[in-house]
Amino acid sequence: MKMHLSCLISCLLLLGAVAQPVGAQQDARQPISVEETKVRIGKLGIGEKAKATITLKDGRKVKGYIYQTGDDDFIIRDRKTDAPTTINYADVAKVERNSGHSTARNIAIGIGIGVGAFLAIIAITIAHLD
Repeated sequence: MKMHLSCLISCLLLLGAVAQPVGAQQDARQPISVEETKVRIGKLGIGEKAKATITLKDGRKVKGYIYQTGDDDFIIRDRKTDAPTTINYADVAKVERNSGHSTARNIAIGIGIGVGAFLAIIAITIAHLD
């Protein structure tokens, strides 16, 4: 029984070492160019379904939906207050689509639940050995 328990613990440690690099890969990108920003905003579209989070070069984040696009700038409206914000393409550092939970987040939640259940089973097994 002790051999099985040690195998389970070593598998858990291996799983923890593999799961960490997935979360570390996010946000490792450089600021994007003006042309790439225009392409990304264009792919999002226009309207209330074109939800986005725009990170500016000064560090501010603007959340909302793309209302209007132009040659040099675009307008994003806040989802709650419907207040418009005009942003120049040159000021954008990052464009993120808000289409619900990200895949990496869902994977991390699943791994966390699995590890928690695994630890609970190990704890119950150890308690019943004594």
